[in-house]
This record gives sequence, structure tokens and C-alpha cells, in this order.
Amino acid sequence: METFFLAILVLIMIVALASGYPVAFALPGSAIIAIGLAAFFGYLFEGDSSAFFAVDGPIEWLVAGITNFRSNYWDVETDTLIAIPLFIFMGIMLQKSKIAEDLLITMGQLFGPIPGGLGISVIFVGALLAATTGIVGATVIAMGLISLPTMLNNKYDRQLASGIVCSSGTLGQIIPPSIVLIIIADQLASASDVANNLRQKDYQNLTGEFNMPGEFRVGSSSAGDMFLGALLPGLVLVALYMIYVFIFARIKKGVAPPVPFKGKFDFKFWLRVVIIIIPPLALIFAVLGSILMGIATVNQAGSIGAIGATLMAGYRLFEGKKSAFYPLVLIIGSIIPITYLASTFELNVKNLEDRDIGAIYLTAFFVVMLVIGIAWSFWRTYKTENVLKEVVTETCVTTSMVFIILLGAAMLTSGFRAFGGEELVRDFLQDLPGGFWTQFVVVMIVIFLLGFFLDFIEIAVVVVPIIAPILLAETGANVTAVWLGVMIGVNLQTSFLTPPFGFALFYLKGVAPKIVQTLDIWKGVVPFIVLQLIGLGIVGAYPSLVNYLPNRVYLTSNVAPPPMNPKLQYCLQEYKFARFDTNGENIKNAILKFQSAAPSNLPDDKMEILDDHFDAALATFALVDKLKKAEGEYNDYAVDYRDLHFTVRKKQKKILKLNKKIEKYKAEIRNLDDDELDEKNKIELKIEDAKLEIEEINSLIPDTWKSRNSEFDKINKAKNTTTKRYRRNVDDAYDLLDQFALFINDGDKLKEISKDIKRLDYFIAMESNTKAYERSVPIMDELFDKLSEISGMDEFLNGIDDILSLIDSDEIDPIEIRKKSKEVVELFNKEVDWRSDAKEKLMPKIQEYNNAIKDTIGLRLQSKLTKDQAIYVSRCNSIHRDISLNF
Repeated sequence: METFFLAILVLIMIVALASGYPVAFALPGSAIIAIGLAAFFGYLFEGDSSAFFAVDGPIEWLVAGITNFRSNYWDVETDTLIAIPLFIFMGIMLQKSKIAEDLLITMGQLFGPIPGGLGISVIFVGALLAATTGIVGATVIAMGLISLPTMLNNKYDRQLASGIVCSSGTLGQIIPPSIVLIIIADQLASASDVANNLRQKDYQNLTGEFNMPGEFRVGSSSAGDMFLGALLPGLVLVALYMIYVFIFARIKKGVAPPVPFKGKFDFKFWLRVVIIIIPPLALIFAVLGSILMGIATVNQAGSIGAIGATLMAGYRLFEGKKSAFYPLVLIIGSIIPITYLASTFELNVKNLEDRDIGAIYLTAFFVVMLVIGIAWSFWRTYKTENVLKEVVTETCVTTSMVFIILLGAAMLTSGFRAFGGEELVRDFLQDLPGGFWTQFVVVMIVIFLLGFFLDFIEIAVVVVPIIAPILLAETGANVTAVWLGVMIGVNLQTSFLTPPFGFALFYLKGVAPKIVQTLDIWKGVVPFIVLQLIGLGIVGAYPSLVNYLPNRVYLTSNVAPPPMNPKLQYCLQEYKFARFDTNGENIKNAILKFQSAAPSNLPDDKMEILDDHFDAALATFALVDKLKKAEGEYNDYAVDYRDLHFTVRKKQKKILKLNKKIEKYKAEIRNLDDDELDEKNKIELKIEDAKLEIEEINSLIPDTWKSRNSEFDKINKAKNTTTKRYRRNVDDAYDLLDQFALFINDGDKLKEISKDIKRLDYFIAMESNTKAYERSVPIMDELFDKLSEISGMDEFLNGIDDILSLIDSDEIDPIEIRKKSKEVVELFNKEVDWRSDAKEKLMPKIQEYNNAIKDTIGLRLQSKLTKDQAIYVSRCNSIHRDISLNF
């Protein structure tokens, strides 16, 4: 019955949407009605309102939906959606500034003289507007009003011209900053958590081990990651559009003729091109550049964009007037000294010791000037044609629409899960032959087809929470959340172009000349839909286009993880092994060279540490060879074994689900009354059917499975054991060297307490009774505190502890105390002498030696990756790797 009410939910939603009922109410309304009907009929026929729910009851699922409402507004950690109104404000403000008109006219003059040049200029401007406004409707309408008549007047084919305007206008869906990317990032954040739980359960059920290694966890995604990941795919689409228009214009004469420029390509023309193109490029750099360089979060970049768009609008609305540049001059004249002062002086008012009061006051003055300049621009947009009021009103309307749909989708998702819809979809996808890629292609086709009828927001908030956890949990492809989000984003872009309900088609039809028929627009977008699907295929085939930039920005940022991070180990091992292959002899020679240079007059415990380091460092090469051999055996065996593993694990997952069903049926029997024999018999028949199905599945498992799986487990265990041994060895080796270097560096601290040692020796030498000895106890207590901060002084501290024990004993022996004191002083002097000598003579050799081994033996214990290492790991981690054999 759960499936029946799930169908009722979907049917109610389809009818409501098809009848034109507001989406914001259709989504939660269909869920509430379906939950209410299930509860009513459950109580009516079964006497239990929870009878027709997969788990729990109607109250729990309604509460779950309300909890989802609250999480969008009250969860302090969920601040992703704050960027939505900021970018909407930026886009609408730029639309009002009429920047699109200037760009289209100037770029048309620049590219027009080549065949298809005017169309290419429209695509170029569409890409610029996408990177600044990100609002499809505004872009399509603006270009439809300005460029479509121009192309038609210059004898462009109606279908081609319509397709160019619609497709270039929709680039705002994928080129950041994009509202859909923010929404998808928000949905994927929770989907990643669900996927992790699914993967963790699979790992426990299939391997019997409780803790899943960190390297197998599903990585989450932020709006910033989505922006970075979508940048290159967006440029790929722009390139595909431009290439198509250029080739089509060359092949089919007359569809996109050249448009000669009647003026001259002189200095004035090029100056105008620069003046027109710099403002949007500056805004793009301010918004995306601040994210790329790690200066600002997405929310902060949205604020920068909103202010930048207002500055541009304030100038554009006053263009031609003498005072047009005044606010910009004031703002730029404030930003330059603020940047200089911030980089030169300590401006942190909380830092009482290092702060520079004069620089702080001067910076505060320029900040006030900056605020005045910004406020001046806002005032201009408010007083001129009431622009600011219109922009704020439209921003509120659009933002409200987005958020209400998000809230409605939260309730719909709750209702969908109440009737086991998520489990149903998961079972359907996992039962498909071919693994992840079959599942992925089916999902992409469904999203593409839904784009014919639904808006991108509806698809993003309804479909993504259902399918994303299933796809992200799949270990066969092990895709990243960012890649999946961008692939869905590129696919959703087609929803604006696909007839009959593509919004871009309606936007263009509303402003197009009467000569352009609806059929012309529909035919015109078909080649660009095909190009979008080609772009989708390119991005799918080359995941590095999506994953590389987020990885690189993260690994080169100030918050980059240390090399010890589990997610980095695979690629770091590749990096180190490549270095061992090319530079192994030099590394070994560096170890032997330093070993021969090590002084022989070191204390025994320090010499033992150094010897242990050399033993471990030299043992690394044999362990590397052993690990390579183990990995080779693993890879060779996996070639033939992988398909068997995949097939059997799939069957075992089905058996686990059937066993859960059996447990559920048994629980239902326990809840029945003694007189409900018919119902009990029905359930027992279901149990027998499930058991028969389990037997049938077990019979399909090959007889060779146990032996081959056992052999694989041995090989895999040998590889994992060797890997752990290798990593422990290199970590221990470098840690011992680091410890030895710390001993030397702490020599200066040791010198500072020489006076305390002399005082202690003096008092012990002069004192001869218990009362007198007690005067030396505070000195020893003080030494304990100071020496606890100095490395390598354990033996010395033990000596002082022995003196305290002798003083506290019942029979005090002054001779023994004095003897022990001399030993302690002698030990201290020896420590000071060897550390001072080592700092002068040995430390330069240690630094040289460290440089030779820190990129291989010592890499895991570095605080941060170097830029070259980060680039290598970013490139390596951009590729998806199959980890299913670990499950």
C-alpha cells in the first residue's frame, strides 16, 4: 500500500502543476494530502494510522517536513542560501544599468565583419552577462530586444538568430555566479551526509568492519566549489556555441552573413571597446576572483557583486555628466590606501602589543570615505528613475519565490520518503545492469525529459535530494559531489530551451518581432540543445574539467589540509613513488652522507634516536619496492576478479534487503492478535516467498566466489598491511629527525636556565641538614616547570627527581645527594655543550639533509603541501577512482 499512496502523491503533484497551481503550494500540498489520506485509510481499514507508511507514522513525517522548513532558516551552519538574494540583486541592478545594450552594440561592431560574427558577439556578450547577472530571463529579454532585431535586419536566418539569443541567454545557468548552482550546492550538502551513511552501512554489512576508512568518505560541496567547478564547463559550452555558429555560417551561405563596420578600427574605437568591456570584466574578477583566490566566501563575493553592480549602475545612470565618476574616484581613492595600510601595518585592534594606532585611525578615515562613496552610488540609483526601489522590489519577489519553493520541496521530500519512495528509487537504480554509469545515464535522461515540463528550481529541489545520495554512495565510480552537481546543472540548462515549456522560449517570444514565429524559435534551439548534450558528454568524460579548480584552490588556500589527510594519500603516494623512481639514488646518498657527518660525541639517548632514524630511512627503499610489488599483485588479480566481486556484492545487497523484509514481517506477526489467523498466514506466505527468493539468489552466486574472494582478501590484506608498515616507517623516520632537530633548537632555552642550575648546585654544596636542603626544593620545582618545555631532557629531569627523593628520605645522606647533584650538573653541561656545538656545525647539514628527504620520506609530516605538490594532487584527485573492491 505504501507504493499506492506514493503514486497518489506523485499524481496529485502532477495534476496540481499541470493545472497551473503555484509550485510553492503544489509541492507541500500534495505531500500533506497524500500523508493525510494514508493516515485516514490506514486507521479506517487497519485501525492504525501508521499502517500504510514505510516507517513511523503521519505525525512523525509531518514533523520531519516542518523540521526541514526550520533548517533552511534557523540552522546557523546553513548559510549557503544567503548568497541567492545578493546575486539576484546584482543581476537586476546590472539589467537596469543597461550594460547589455552597450556590450552588444560594441561587440557587434568588433566581430560583425566575419561570417557569423554578429552571432558570435551575441554569444560572447551572453557569457559576460552570465558571469555578471546570472539571471536568464533578464539576459534573454535584453538580448532579444537589442540583438535579435539587429541580426534580422542584417539578414540572419530567423531560426539561427532565435537559437543564438535563447542559448546564450541561458548561459547564466551554468557560468557562475548562478542561482541554480547555489540551490544544487545546498541540496547536495545534505545529500552527501545521506550518501555517507549509506556507504558506511554497506561497508559494515559487506566487510564486517565497523569503522570505514576516511579516504572512502563522500566529500561534501559548497557553493564556492560549485562555482569553481562550473567555470570551465561553462566556457566549454561558450566555445561549442561559437564554433557551431562560425562553421554553420561558413558551410551554409546566407544564414549569418558578415556585417561590415562603417566606421574605422582606429584608436577611438579600441578605446571605446576597452571602456565598455572593463566594467563587467572588473566585476567578474571582483566576484569570481575573490572566490578563486580564497579572499572571500560565496556570500561575501555576493556582497561584493551587489555593491559593484550598484557602482556601475550609479555611473551608467549619470553617464555624460561631469560628476559621473565622482563616487568611483572616491571609492578607488579609498581602496588603494586601505590595501596598502592593511598589508604594511598591524591593524588588528585586539592585538595590544603590535597594533599601530596611527595606521588604524588613518585606515578608519579611508573606510569612512569608502562607505560614503558606496552610499553616494546607492543614493544615485534611488533618486534616478526610482531604480533602487524597483531593484529591491524585484529582488524580494524573486527571492521569495525561490525560498517558498525550497520550503515546499522540503515537505514533498519528507512525504516521498514516508512512503518508501527513496528506497524504491534506490532499488530500481541498483537493479539496473551496468552499475553506476547506467544509473547515471538514466537519471540524466529523466532530468532532461523533466526539463520539457518543469522549471529548473522544481527539478533541483525535487529530484536532486532523491537521486543524489544514491549516485554519490555508489563506490564503483566514486564521483565527487561537485562533479555530480555541475553535471546536473548543465543538464538543467536544457530545461530553459526544451519545448514546449522552456522559459527562454517564452521570454524571447514575448519580445521578438512578429516575423519570428514560435516554430522558428523551437527549431532554432534544437542544435543548441544538441550542443548542450555534447557539452554534457565532454564534462562527463573529462571530470578534471570540473574537479581540478576546486581541488587546486582548496589545496593552495590558507585552510588547506595537511598531507596526512586520508583523502590525499593515494595521490601523494603516487607523487612520492615517482620521486623515488627518478631521484632514489640521490635520496639514499643524502642519508648516507648525513649519517657519516653525524658527530660521535652525542649523548647515548640522542645517538640512539639518530641511529633509529637512519635505520628507518634506509629501510624505506626496500619497503617501497615491497609495496609496489603488493600493489602490482593486487592490480593484476583485480583485472579478472572485479566483475565477479561487483556481481556477487550486488546479489548480497539484495539478500540483505530481503532479510530486513523478513524481520519486518516477523515484527508484524508479533503485533497481531491471536484471532487474526488469516492475516498471519498471509504474512507467513510473504516470509516464505522472501526466503525462496534468497535461496534463488544464493544459487546464482558462482561456486568459485568463496575461494576467489578468500584469495583476494589475502592479497588485499597484504597490500594494506604493507601500506601501513611503509607509512609508519617513513613517519617514524622523519619524526625522529624532527625530534633531533628540536633538541638542537631548544639549546638556547637550555642556556637560559644555567643560572638556576648553578644556584641549585651551590645550595646543595652548602647545605648539610634537612631544613637547609628544603631551600633547594623550590629551585628544583621551578626547574621542572622550565625543563618540561624543553625537549630531550627526560634523563636530566629523572636526575633532579632522584635528588628530591634523597632529600625526602628518612635518613639523609649528604654525600650521596652531593654526588647526584654533580652528576646532574655534569649532564646539564654536556647537554648545553653538544647542543651549542650542533647548532653551529650540524644544523646547516640537517637543513640540507631535510631538503633532500622532506618531499618523500617526510612528506606526510609537513604542515602543508607546496604549490607544485598541491597542483599534482589536484590533478590526480580530479579523476574518479573505483573503490568498490574495498566494500
